[in-house]
Amino acid sequence: MANTKSALKRMRQSERRRVRNRVVRSRVRTAVKTARTVLGGGGGGDARASVLEAIRALDKAVTKGVIHKNTAARKKSALARRLATPQR
Repeated sequence: MANTKSALKRMRQSERRRVRNRVVRSRVRTAVKTARTVLGGGGGGDARASVLEAIRALDKAVTKGVIHKNTAARKKSALARRLATPQR
């Protein structure tokens, strides 16, 4: 347990950030999973729309500092590749 004022404040800040980051990260994971499901033929939605939504969520997470920009770029690239590949 922290025993200085600054350490206690840091704990409060860290907890607030953890909760906020968790929400954003969860939103990203849901969007990417939905896009992958639709691209795989499992979902009935529009593939292009779901991929664009996932890309938007990834970009927002990068802006907020929740995930690294290269991680987002890698995930966006993979989704775009799967979208461009013709379905069999």
